[in-house]
Amino acid sequence: MIIIDAKDLIVGRFATFAAKQALLGNEIAIVNCEKAYITGTPTHVLSEFRRKRAQGTWATGPFYHRQPDRLVRRIIRGMLPHKQEKGKSAYHRIMCYIGVPADFKNQKLETLENARISNVPNLKYVSVAEISKHLGAKRVDGE
Repeated sequence: MIIIDAKDLIVGRFATFAAKQALLGNEIAIVNCEKAYITGTPTHVLSEFRRKRAQGTWATGPFYHRQPDRLVRRIIRGMLPHKQEKGKSAYHRIMCYIGVPADFKNQKLETLENARISNVPNLKYVSVAEISKHLGAKRVDGE
C-alpha cells in the first residue's frame, strides 16, 4: 500500500501518480486531502468548480462532491478509464481521507517532491479546503 501525504502538494501532479499506480495494481491511500492545492487564479478555479456543480440534475448527475476527500477522489477518477473494468477496479483501489486516519498514524507517509506547491513560480493557487468551503461543505478540516 502506498500512503501519500497530500499536504502542500498540487492535486493534478499527485493524482496522475496515484492513477498510474492504481492501474498497476497498487493500493493507494491519500491523506490530508484538504491541504492540497489546485493551481490557477482563485476566481477562475472557484467559478469552474461552481459551474461543474451547477450542471446536470440531482438524479442523473454529473456528481461533484463538496467534501475535500471526495473532491480529490473525483479528480483522480477523471484520470482513469473508469468506464472500463480495469479503470473501475483501479478506482476502487484509491481511497482519500481528510486528515490522517488512526490506521495510518504510525505508518510512513510518502510525498512527491516534484508535486510541491513551492515549485510553482507564482501565487496563483487555491487550497482544496477553500474550494470545499466555497461549495458549501460542512467539514473541511481534519479535526
